[in-house]
Amino acid sequence: MTDSTAPRPPTAGSAAATSPTDLEREIALAKSGGMGLGDLLERAEQLNRRGLVEGSAQLYAEWIASTDSPHRHIACFNWGTVLGALRRPLEAEAAYRQALDFKPEFLQARVNLGHQLEQQGRVEEALTEWRMAIDETRETLPGAFELRLHAINNSARLLETQRRYDEAEAFLVRSLRLKPNQSDVIQHYVHVRQKQCKWPQYEPVGDVTINQLVVGTSPLAMLSATDDPALQLMAAQRFVHERVPKPAETPYHVGKPARTGRVRIGYLSGDLCMHAVGLLTAELFELHDRSRFEVFAFCWSREDGTPLRARLRAAMDHYIPLAGLDDDTAARRIADCGIDILIDLQGLTNGARPAILGKRPAPVQASYLGFPGTTGLPGVDWIIADPFVMPPELQPYCTEKPLYVPHCYQVSDRKREIGPTPTRADYGLPEDKFVFCSFNNNFKFTDTLFRTWMRVLAEVENSVLWLLADNEWCRENLLAEADAHGVARDRLIFAPRVAPPEYLARFPLADLFLDTFPYNGGTTASDALWMGLPILTLSGRTYISRMAGSLLTNVGLPDLVTFDVASYERLAVQLGKNPMRVASHKRYLAEHGRQSRLFDVPALVRDLEAAFEPLALAHR
Repeated sequence: MTDSTAPRPPTAGSAAATSPTDLEREIALAKSGGMGLGDLLERAEQLNRRGLVEGSAQLYAEWIASTDSPHRHIACFNWGTVLGALRRPLEAEAAYRQALDFKPEFLQARVNLGHQLEQQGRVEEALTEWRMAIDETRETLPGAFELRLHAINNSARLLETQRRYDEAEAFLVRSLRLKPNQSDVIQHYVHVRQKQCKWPQYEPVGDVTINQLVVGTSPLAMLSATDDPALQLMAAQRFVHERVPKPAETPYHVGKPARTGRVRIGYLSGDLCMHAVGLLTAELFELHDRSRFEVFAFCWSREDGTPLRARLRAAMDHYIPLAGLDDDTAARRIADCGIDILIDLQGLTNGARPAILGKRPAPVQASYLGFPGTTGLPGVDWIIADPFVMPPELQPYCTEKPLYVPHCYQVSDRKREIGPTPTRADYGLPEDKFVFCSFNNNFKFTDTLFRTWMRVLAEVENSVLWLLADNEWCRENLLAEADAHGVARDRLIFAPRVAPPEYLARFPLADLFLDTFPYNGGTTASDALWMGLPILTLSGRTYISRMAGSLLTNVGLPDLVTFDVASYERLAVQLGKNPMRVASHKRYLAEHGRQSRLFDVPALVRDLEAAFEPLALAHR
């Protein structure tokens, strides 16, 4: 789902192969009208290969302005690709529009024009160009089928990023009916259905089978699709096989000067900002023992201007930006810093850069927090875990070895900013009813779990369910499920997304947090317990389905951990009908929760350091 035609990337360091005088001579020839189209294309390509992309753009511009050729649309098209590679979208747009002026049916130019409009944030205009390409494509034209498919797939991708999930799904369905065997399209189709709570999540399309849908599920989507650790491992390994370059033959850390002194820990992430990972880790970075450890961030996170982002940067001894660097250069930058142990905080989530890890810029590399499951990445040796979240029977399904800490693996932040305490009325909650809640992302909801919640509401008559309102299609699908179970729609109350301080402040308004399964709450569960709200969870067979169980065990409420759906449902009903029992859990959390092992962040940092140090020193 990228530009239908992209120029060859320039070769670094080769610009000297053509002197300024030679380039001036080429441009003069183009101005004279004496250069044919074939010569133009060949010479422009040579300039691209030699790193003179600016010269290539100038050559095209002068030739087009000076040559009255019936094939100028081809030159304009190539000019647009060069300008796009130079990240000059306004000029690239103009080049593609000029190509279309010369030849209106030149749909390759229309497709690429859509990409340049997208680059400028002109979403509707980009979609319009792609729709025209879809509608106007004549199947007799060379490459027409692929061109049409490209426009359909990019429309789906852009609509998904705009959270227009129903329109995105319609394009994905259209694409799969045209060509069933598209793993990337299948991946988006499954996840878009999850985001809308559109069940079943595996709904066959045309000739696409359920098996193809399962096999095509992304690693992230698979975490909420199933509690089968073998399927989660399969999804990760398929992704790595298809998307991640082969590991470097010689690790990039090899041959570097011998290390002495403090252990150098590197954290690798694009989420050190207002993101779940950033919200959890700030105090971890701040509390590292600087007499023994030197802390580096290798980061391509967005500069969101938040105090959290400033705090995360300030917590580092060294902040190394990787945005704009290719994976090879980034890996060499990390290796040059002499990192002893590299902690990947992103895994296989959106925006991750797993190819960096495959080049092995550090002798020890571990996965932590960002992707709560096996990554299948050959460059990752370890996954940070605790005995609850990763019992021995799970180890055969992980390509990483467990690096255990003795208590809960999940770090948190004791400096969370909390807003003013709201009232139930502020959120439309009834004062006299038992309030179940679940503020986990809606894609974590499954049909099995939500139908369990509906049975709980039917049993606990004086209760409501308070949920996050993630998108309108999810909301309507959940309300339709309530209808099917005879639960009045007004018993589902939807909370808007709010800033983190307000989000934290509203937790105490609920009585009991109902955790999702198999994708448990992580940051959300930590936030709920910090704010004194008890959680009922279901722990299963996978790392991700045992996260909240680990949190509850270490906060001192293991009796709220269940191990099958029937027990989860039964306990939810019992607690809903016995608010005094829930009040005792709340009282316990108010008096002891923040002093529990779960929130002893300094102790966890010491445990992590005790695990890191011998591994790092063993490789010196």
